[in-house]
Amino acid sequence: MNVETVVRERYSEGAKAVQPTLCCPVDYDQSLLKMLPQEIVEKDYGCGDPSRYVREGDVVLDLGSGGGKICYMAAQLVGEDGRVIGVDMNDDMLALARKHQPEMARKLGSDRVAFKKGRIQDLALDVDAMEDWLQQQPITSAEGLAALKRWQHTQRQDHPLIDDGSVDLVISNCVLNLASDSEKAQLVSEIFRVLKPGGRVAISDIVSDEPIPDHLKADPELWSGCISGAFQEAEFL
Repeated sequence: MNVETVVRERYSEGAKAVQPTLCCPVDYDQSLLKMLPQEIVEKDYGCGDPSRYVREGDVVLDLGSGGGKICYMAAQLVGEDGRVIGVDMNDDMLALARKHQPEMARKLGSDRVAFKKGRIQDLALDVDAMEDWLQQQPITSAEGLAALKRWQHTQRQDHPLIDDGSVDLVISNCVLNLASDSEKAQLVSEIFRVLKPGGRVAISDIVSDEPIPDHLKADPELWSGCISGAFQEAEFL
């Protein structure tokens, strides 16, 4: 099973039509939802509300921002001096979030939300920039693959998607579990890299009190449904 492909396909479906099985009941601040387009509210799939930890003036990074619901909630809390960055890998979810950016900027009084295409396990790599590079230089050989790796290294060093020590608060709503087990340690390391000294983390996610059995990890429906990729609680802490 290719975890990334399974997750991308499931959430592309969720961007196009509401998927009730992906949504857990959550008590969100209704005053922050009033400003949001109904389409974004309906196509949000989460298990908590990390926006309640946002402070005025914060630079907030939302990992797996989906249709932008938590980003647009956070944008109301950071005020004119703050900003919010949403990172997601799913084109359909990014399109949904960006579709309403002009409307939300007018309502907020400023354009303080940005959505970027990237992998939450690799917050230095700008995937939009990489795809532009690949269009110009399609890989057809081993040397082409080596050239891509050299470009990725330079891009991460010189033009990272999210800079080192640039974020006050990292938030995420039921997304970290969707990363493959082999990349979870890198994911946590990337969170640490982008946080300012004294930065904060507010994560709502699925955790288990014992290791997930292999037969459940091999089930694409359970993985993309936020079950099989759950962190074991003690390991996560």
